[in-house]
Amino acid sequence: MEIPFVLLQTILVPAVAAPLVALMGKRIGKYVGWIASAILIYTTSLLLIAGSTIWTTALPISETYTWSAVSFTLEFGFIADNLSLPVALIMNLICTAASIYSIHYMKHRIDELYGEENKSMHGLYHALYLLFPIGLVGVALSSNLIAMYLFIELVLIPSYFLLDFFGYRERHRVATMYFIWNQVAAGLFLIGAILASTATGGSFSINALSTISGQPIAFWVCLLILVGWLIKMAAFGLHVWLPYAHGEHLAHIAAIIATIAGLGSYVIVRLLAVPLAADFQVFGLPIMVLGLITMVYGGLLTLAQDDVKRLYACSTISQTAYSLVGIGSLTAMGLAGGVFYFVSHILGKSILLCIAGVLMMQTGSRDMNKMGGLAKKMPFTAALAILGSMILSAIPPLSGLQAEWVMFVGIFQGGTLQGALQFAIPVIAIFATFLTAAYTFWPVKRIFFGPLSSELEDVKEAPKSMTLPLFILALVSLLFGIYPDVVMHFLSAFF
Repeated sequence: MEIPFVLLQTILVPAVAAPLVALMGKRIGKYVGWIASAILIYTTSLLLIAGSTIWTTALPISETYTWSAVSFTLEFGFIADNLSLPVALIMNLICTAASIYSIHYMKHRIDELYGEENKSMHGLYHALYLLFPIGLVGVALSSNLIAMYLFIELVLIPSYFLLDFFGYRERHRVATMYFIWNQVAAGLFLIGAILASTATGGSFSINALSTISGQPIAFWVCLLILVGWLIKMAAFGLHVWLPYAHGEHLAHIAAIIATIAGLGSYVIVRLLAVPLAADFQVFGLPIMVLGLITMVYGGLLTLAQDDVKRLYACSTISQTAYSLVGIGSLTAMGLAGGVFYFVSHILGKSILLCIAGVLMMQTGSRDMNKMGGLAKKMPFTAALAILGSMILSAIPPLSGLQAEWVMFVGIFQGGTLQGALQFAIPVIAIFATFLTAAYTFWPVKRIFFGPLSSELEDVKEAPKSMTLPLFILALVSLLFGIYPDVVMHFLSAFF
């Protein structure tokens, strides 16, 4: 039986449910989180069905809708193909896991900020949260530049308000900082989209981008869209907002923000590296150099942290830069590897940022100097921290190794690199990855092993509703690590 409007449903169902969730939260409090999670389980299932169809038929799924008024007609649509589908599916899965994780986490946080009797804040939180998967999946599946821009802006709404309402320490100031930086990034993207439209006769279709290839305006389209997303990806020099936003946001929302940052890898490939390959080539080497600098700088910045949440936040700067190095090569394997690495990275990073939230909730501290020996008290949390570190450090059999292997094979193939640079940049990048093992396993040792402080004797393991969703993400990474063709079957067919 064919499911009608399968792509539209992934956007429309959470959108319709959000106001209902807000109203229901006033009556049932934290339990409304299970309704929001059930909605996301449904949309994840829809994307799995779409993926199965694409796998067997090798054909994309396209849906086009027209909104007509007296003076204008607006056409928009969604396309699930070998590039957009795996990205949309993994992001929706992460949103689903984080939604379940947040039910208990937000009960603790709302009680701290607004009191135990305040049920309406649960409804507000979960209604705002549902905007994340709408925006993320919308960016991945959009076939129209303006629609993509609107979904980018939609994601900014819950990011800002949830940080302002529920964040930590200087949450009001940091929320404003986050909003301004990301609004500038979205504005640059919009200007690039409008320029592209003027050169295509007024079309905002992503498929029309290839028609401006070779024209002088293509350079400016590439530059504006690229710089906009480099801000969102927190590339070196444009990164100052990210440690604050990640560090002061709710732990699982920090995981979503890391996903938004990494999504730039997909957008750059989708809009620039493929349809405007000849025009984008001039940016290849600068992107690789910038990615390399960001990898090293982000790694060193991470090693300097004692705050567990800020540590995993700073590591996002380094990790998203890996994909930039692969994309900058402009080889088929490099592009596929850059997207594969994004998919792998957000699985591991989501686990680790959520673990930071568990530690804060269970110990009341985020200072690693005050921790140690917690594996005895929190064995499941410790196991998850090790698994997340293994993903980021590319330790088999998890997905990190396969993603890095594909990406570095593509980089060594040359592409935009010639002569000594063909080997120098990937070799330096490989050595830079050693920093990842240091800044992921070093905190694991400090937090979970060694003597247990007397102040932590009463610490208990996190509820299963917080740990089980993270184990599911680890299992997905294990599947990709053992059988990488689950991802590469799609990506190889696209490139």
